[in-house]
Amino acid sequence: MSTPALQLRERLPRLADEALDRARLTVVPRRRVRAARMPFVTLVSLILLGGVVGLLCFNTQMQQASFAATQLEAQSDNLAAREQTLHDDLQQLRDPQELARRAQAAGMVVPQTSCTLRLAAATTQGTCAPATADSTPPLDPRPPRKPAVLDPDPVVVVVPPAAGAQGQGGRHDQGGRGHEGHHDTARG
Repeated sequence: MSTPALQLRERLPRLADEALDRARLTVVPRRRVRAARMPFVTLVSLILLGGVVGLLCFNTQMQQASFAATQLEAQSDNLAAREQTLHDDLQQLRDPQELARRAQAAGMVVPQTSCTLRLAAATTQGTCAPATADSTPPLDPRPPRKPAVLDPDPVVVVVPPAAGAQGQGGRHDQGGRGHEGHHDTARG
């Protein structure tokens, strides 16, 4: 046989033994692989910290919005009160008595008669007399006097002097009234 074939035959059992040795299963001790705790703890801490910061920011924004709403409501109330005051002032200025008072202060007078002017014909209809300040009635007439029942004369009560000073007979006449006048004032 040839030498290469012979060499192959000699090598073949040795290669088979090596392959057999490699192919055998062996029990490998189990290695416990532990995940590193530090990255997990860091991740959880960052998530919790972000949640707390987010909650604080949200709460702050809500309080600022509440303050702004309260301020706007107060401003709205003030503006509504101001509007009501201005409306009342406008109604007072539109009052006919106020308009007449301002017209009179500006020098205008109230005519006693009225007449119609025809501009096309340049004529008047009715009696036209110029208005004067003397013919203008007062705008604020004096109120009527109170009836006598509502405006009585004042009642004066005089206290008699002490007991030792009554040497004049014991009766004092004040304004033509006797003792009875004092009694009446005490009742009424």
